[in-house]
Amino acid sequence: MKTFQTDVKIKLSKFLLEQYAGTLSFSTFNKLLRKKDVKVNDKRVSRDIVLNQGDVVVVYYDGEVVKLNYKTVFEDENVIVAIKPKGITSENFFNLVKGERELYFCHRLDRNTDGLMIFAFNEKAYYEIINAFKKRSFDKYYSAFVYGVFSNSEATLEGYLKKDSQKAKVKVTDKPQKGALPIKTYYKVESVKDGNSLLTVKLYTGRTHQIRAHLAHVGHFVLGDGKYGDDRINKALEIDTLQLTSKKLVLHFEEADLLGYLDGKVFEF
Repeated sequence: MKTFQTDVKIKLSKFLLEQYAGTLSFSTFNKLLRKKDVKVNDKRVSRDIVLNQGDVVVVYYDGEVVKLNYKTVFEDENVIVAIKPKGITSENFFNLVKGERELYFCHRLDRNTDGLMIFAFNEKAYYEIINAFKKRSFDKYYSAFVYGVFSNSEATLEGYLKKDSQKAKVKVTDKPQKGALPIKTYYKVESVKDGNSLLTVKLYTGRTHQIRAHLAHVGHFVLGDGKYGDDRINKALEIDTLQLTSKKLVLHFEEADLLGYLDGKVFEF
């Protein structure tokens, strides 16, 4: 038995497939409904309903072994760079890549953001990667398909981000607020399709949900985003997955570091 709580309005099937992160197939989900092995707010359900924020879901199922394929971009004795699929947490993806070998967890992507992640095979490499992320010495680029057309083809956005733990969201403001941290986000419009924009985004700060919340704050939410976007627009465009990908990672290390040989190394897909 497993218990989950929703933080957004979402279809039951989509929510559980995300929560089980590759260990629940859609056919098994339907079987659970037929057997009434799913409860929502203490009531058994037999159809794929829409969940509301705060709903508690209990599932009498521990998961199955489902092979989740992923691509390795680079691997040597110190690090591995792999592409995380959408719909799996960074922690679950780490465990998938780790398998039976020693591996160190270095950073996160949102569950529904796919793209490049780097992990370390030894403690020294781990601390060098962690310190690089803390110093923001890596260059991180994302691809984002967002709502609307920008008045400027490229710009650097600045603001302040504050977490709301109760709602599992963040809020972006233009002026400083108590408890808010400064954020800086660069974007460049690569193309426009059907009135929406494909961007390259570079993070200068790496706050929780920064890209999603910052772009939504300026009126251009990432399409497919159910937390900071507009469900009516997503539905009209028939986009139900977050259009955000960690596309490019440029590493920077000191020459004397264990990972100094990776200084300037570019990973992208």
